[in-house]
Amino acid sequence: MLFVIIGYDGPRGAELRPKLRPAHLDNLRPLAEKGKVPIAGPFTDGSGSLIIVDMDSAEDAMRFANSDPYTTGGVFERVEVKSFRKVFPE
Repeated sequence: MLFVIIGYDGPRGAELRPKLRPAHLDNLRPLAEKGKVPIAGPFTDGSGSLIIVDMDSAEDAMRFANSDPYTTGGVFERVEVKSFRKVFPE
């Protein structure tokens, strides 16, 4: 199942993001190498990030989001996880 993870940057997000980026990418890499992260990246307005992941359950996606270095390290003030249904392109 696909899930959208939206991480909302906290007040120190811009300061902490460059320091935690390597750990954040290392956390994403195993899933990406399995084709389980079709898209991920920051919003251009500096408000946070979007990650789409293919996980078995919402609980797995939430666990992943909550354990991400951007979350545990204070870049993200909060995260949302929503199930997502891709309809285009087919």
